[in-house]
Amino acid sequence: MNHPEWELEFYHRFSRHEAELGYLYSELYHHDTRSYESFVDMLYRAYLDRPEALKAMDRTRENRPWYKGHELVGMLLYVNAFAGTLRGVREKLPYIEDCGVNYLHLMPLLESPEGRSDGGYAVSDFRKVQPELGTMEDLFDLAADCHERGIAVCLDFVMNHTSEDHEWARRARAGEKAYQDRYFFYDGWDIPNAYEQTVPQVFPTTAPGNFTWCPEAGKVVMTTFYPYQWDLNYSNPVVFRDMTDNMLNLCNHGVDVIRLDAVPYIWKALGTNCRNLPQVHTLVRIMRMVCEIVCPGTLLLGEVVMEPSKVVPYFGSVDRPECHMLYNVTTMATLWHTVATGDVRLLRHQMQEVFALPKAYTFLNYLRCHDDIGWGLDYGFLRQFGQEEVPHKRFLNDYLTGHFPKSTARGELYNDDPRLMDARLCGTTASLCGIESARQRRDKAALETAVRLDEMLHAFMFTLSGVPVLYSGDEIGRENDNGYHNDPLKAADSRYLHRGDMDWTLAQQRTDKKTVAGQIFSAIRGMEELRAKYPVFDDGADTWILDTGNDAVLGIGRYYKGQKLLCVFNFGRSKESAYLKEEESYVDLVTGEDQDARVLTLPAGGYAWLLHEYK
Repeated sequence: MNHPEWELEFYHRFSRHEAELGYLYSELYHHDTRSYESFVDMLYRAYLDRPEALKAMDRTRENRPWYKGHELVGMLLYVNAFAGTLRGVREKLPYIEDCGVNYLHLMPLLESPEGRSDGGYAVSDFRKVQPELGTMEDLFDLAADCHERGIAVCLDFVMNHTSEDHEWARRARAGEKAYQDRYFFYDGWDIPNAYEQTVPQVFPTTAPGNFTWCPEAGKVVMTTFYPYQWDLNYSNPVVFRDMTDNMLNLCNHGVDVIRLDAVPYIWKALGTNCRNLPQVHTLVRIMRMVCEIVCPGTLLLGEVVMEPSKVVPYFGSVDRPECHMLYNVTTMATLWHTVATGDVRLLRHQMQEVFALPKAYTFLNYLRCHDDIGWGLDYGFLRQFGQEEVPHKRFLNDYLTGHFPKSTARGELYNDDPRLMDARLCGTTASLCGIESARQRRDKAALETAVRLDEMLHAFMFTLSGVPVLYSGDEIGRENDNGYHNDPLKAADSRYLHRGDMDWTLAQQRTDKKTVAGQIFSAIRGMEELRAKYPVFDDGADTWILDTGNDAVLGIGRYYKGQKLLCVFNFGRSKESAYLKEEESYVDLVTGEDQDARVLTLPAGGYAWLLHEYK
C-alpha cells in the first residue's frame, strides 16, 4: 500500500507485515479490499493516537522479549475488592511493590450492567471504565505510575461477546440490520437448533443452550455463555475492525498485556463445535501483527481453558507467532487433584508433557485464579490406576469441600449438576489448604501443616518456568469470604467465596512472622528473591522429572549455565522420603545449609530447593 503521508516508523513496521497481513485478511474476508483499507486506516490512527511515552517504551521493548527470564512476578486482583477504585490501587502500589510484584493483572473493569455482567465479562462500553471504579483517565494515570515503578499492567479484553446493553446490541434490538449483522440473529429456531446439534453447552446447569429469544427484535440471538452476553460475528469485517480498535484504545491507555478472554470461541460455523476453528488462529495472528505494528511493547495473553493439545497451538509457530503467553490451565486442576489424593503420578505425567514443549513457549502459572476449579483431568491416564471420571470427581469435591473423612479443606461447589454428577470447585488457596478449618478449631499442629502445604504449593509454582501469578490475598493467607451468602447480588455464584475484599488488617500482619499472614508472606517473598537471584530459574533452563521412588513426592530438576537445582515436594499426609541418589554436594537455598541429596526426608507438605553449582 502506498501511503506517503505515513510516519516512517509506522511505515517500516507495517511493511514488515504487509504481505502476510494482506493475504490473511483477504482470505478471511473474501478479498474485500474496501474493508481492508478501512482496517489499515484504523491502525494508523491508533498509532498516531499513541502517547509518546508509550511509543518510547515500545522502542525499548521492541527487540527484546521483556517477559522472558525469571524476574517477573504477577498478581491478579479485582479493583473494587482490592482498593475500591483505580485511584485506590495507585495508593496501594507501595504494597504491591512490597509483595515483589512487577506484573499487575486488573480484572475486568470496563462498564458492565450490575447483576448481568458475569463479573465484568459482559461489557456494555469498551471505551468506559465502570463509573464506581473511575475513568479511562484514571486507568491511564495508574498505568503511568506502574510504569515508573517497573510494573506492567494486564487487562482483560472480552472479545467473544458484548453485553446486551452495549450500543450495538441496543440498536440491533431496535431492528437496525447493520447492527444485527454484528451478532448472530435468526428469524426462527431452525438454524439455532442445527447449531445445537454440534455445539457443546458452556453452562448446561445455569445457562443451558447457546441461543436466546430476543422479544424486542422478534428474533433468536446466539448467546454461548449467558443470555445477556451476545456473541459477536467476526465473519463481519466491521466487527473485527471496531473490536481491534477497542483493543488498541486500551493499549494506548497504558495496558501492557491484553488478555484475550475466551479466544477459542470467537469464530462460529454451522456444523462444527464452534471451538478452535482455523479462522480463530487467523484472527489471533492478525492481532499479533497489529500489536507489532502499532504498539510492539504490548503482549497478547491467550485464555484457552482446554486440554494441552488445544492450548499449545495458540502460540503459533516460530515464523508466525500468535500469543506471546498462555495460561498453564491444566496444572491448577491437576495440582488440587494431587493435594486431595496425595498421589503425584498425574501431576508428574503432566509436567513431563509441559517440559517436552519448546522453551520458547511462555506460560503463566498460578495456584488459584478468579474462577472456579474445573476437573478437566486426563482420565485416560487415571484409568490405569482404577480412577473413573464420575466417582473420582465426586471424591475430589468431597475432599476439598471438607466432606471426606479427615479432610481439613474448606471449599464450595460451583455449577453442581446432580444429573451428570458433576461440579466445579471454589475456595481460596489458604482455605483449601486447611488454614481456615485449623484456625477455627484452634488446632496448632493442623495449622502448621496447612501453612506448610500453602507454602509448598507456592514453591511449586515458582519452580516452573514462565511467569508465576499470585491471586491477591494469597500472599497473606486470606481465607474464604463466607459472607457472600448474605449478598443477594452474589449469593447465587459461589465463585464469590474467593473473590472477597482485601483484608488490610490481615495485610498489616505480614511483617510479624508469629502470624499466619507473616509466615506465608515471608516465605513467598523469600521464594521470589531466590528465583530472581539464581539463573537456574530462567525459562531457558533445561527441566526434567526426578525419580523420587515415592508416589507421594514430586521431584523436578532444573539446569542452566552451570547451576543444577533439585526441587522436591511432599504431597503425602505424613513424613515421606525421596530417594534421589544424587552424589553431588548441594545447598538448601531456603535454609542456606549443606544438604545430602541421596535420600531426602520431608514433613507433610514440605519442600526443598537444593542447588549444586559446577565449577
